[in-house]
Amino acid sequence: MTDQIPTSKLGYSLGRRRFLALSGGGIAAAVLAACSKDDNGTATTQAPGTTGGTDTSAAPVTTTGGVTGGGGGDGTIKIGYVSPKTGALAAFGAADNYVVTGINEFVKDGLMVGGKSYTVEILVEDSESNPDTAAAKAAKLIDEDAVDLILVSSTPETTNPVSDTAEASGVPCISTVAPWQPWLIGRGGAPGADAAFDWTYHFFWGLEDVIGTFLAMWGQVDTNKAVGGLFPNDGDGNAWGDAELGFPAPLKEAGYTLVDPGRYENLNQDFTAQINAFKDAGSEIITGVVIPPDFPTFWKQAKQQGFVPKVASIGKALLFPESIQALGSDGEGLTSEVWWSPSHPYSSSLVGLTAKEVTDAYTADTGSQWTQPLGFAHALFEVAFAALAAAGSADKTAVRDAIKTLSVDTIVGTVTWGADSPSPNVAKTKLVGGQWRSADTPTGYDLVIVDNSGNPDVPAGGTVEPIAS
Repeated sequence: MTDQIPTSKLGYSLGRRRFLALSGGGIAAAVLAACSKDDNGTATTQAPGTTGGTDTSAAPVTTTGGVTGGGGGDGTIKIGYVSPKTGALAAFGAADNYVVTGINEFVKDGLMVGGKSYTVEILVEDSESNPDTAAAKAAKLIDEDAVDLILVSSTPETTNPVSDTAEASGVPCISTVAPWQPWLIGRGGAPGADAAFDWTYHFFWGLEDVIGTFLAMWGQVDTNKAVGGLFPNDGDGNAWGDAELGFPAPLKEAGYTLVDPGRYENLNQDFTAQINAFKDAGSEIITGVVIPPDFPTFWKQAKQQGFVPKVASIGKALLFPESIQALGSDGEGLTSEVWWSPSHPYSSSLVGLTAKEVTDAYTADTGSQWTQPLGFAHALFEVAFAALAAAGSADKTAVRDAIKTLSVDTIVGTVTWGADSPSPNVAKTKLVGGQWRSADTPTGYDLVIVDNSGNPDVPAGGTVEPIAS
């Protein structure tokens, strides 16, 4: 009979043998060595107990190859994590407590890394959706808490100042959830064979991917190819609207006409100028990268002023089911890029749970609908533990060097540095497109995959339907 870790209310369980036995040469080898099975030959997993904070839900327990349970007698590994928990970007960090709970549950008895036993501390900081605060929180983690590794997620306003602070301090940093161009170029780096930074590494998709996805979705609808652009005055908006790096040139090449009324400030309360510009141009498509609080303002004003495009593909704001729910029936038919979903055919390198199992567990435990950052927050810790396993210690230089050639099969897909990347500092992930449709979900909407040209591994669930006028 297998000695079981206590199960959560979801009924997942992970045999203690598998929970503790993941050790040895690298993450893949360790998972194979563990056989992914209990004594009776059945693959099992677990979602463990609860945690404090605003989200007191259960979370999937996290294990990783090359890193195992231990007593912590050989020291402490400190991992800092910065993301927006409050402020205008708070939707990006809504699932963080859930993910971090699982990590803390696993490491509560310590970890074995490179044959030594370590206590692990996960130190979580809120960027408050403010770049200056993000930099200050990173400095605190480095100077006061003496972290060995920093993780950071969600938009250039968070990833860039944290990465810059880590780079200046010589602390390894892994970031995600920002297109690679505003992360790399926005920090003064350049694509090419040479590394732009010594200590900071990033994984996510690029503007070329979101442009290709949006064009593929627009091509499914009969339009006049007139596009209105909503680009705010921030890291993402300036990159998406950039004449050379962003949308203008590829759209022109594809036969589309882009109307860009210019940059607006976030938390704008009046989009009349933008709406009038789109109406005057006869725009039947709108696109852009709008923070979650701003799109409902724009969309309601557009409807009130008689502007209803056939297609609306918006980054950031349309990623989150709660944002669509806030629009009521006006949310039907909106489209967005999809980084990760229950349809993605990938599993966690830590627990073996599929994407769908993780999203189902999250909804069952929290009552909230799955959200895309859930998968990437989990993957961020997958990558971190794989880096520690590859380094064989928490030595900063060893961890930094391990990331340079790291390749990890994660819940969001394979993350690989050093191969087919725009920069040695960047590992690219893939992208598909989705459309929000009415469904029996906590918010009344679900994100249906309508374009998988960027990642055929993800099955499409339909095609793009024009927005009802």
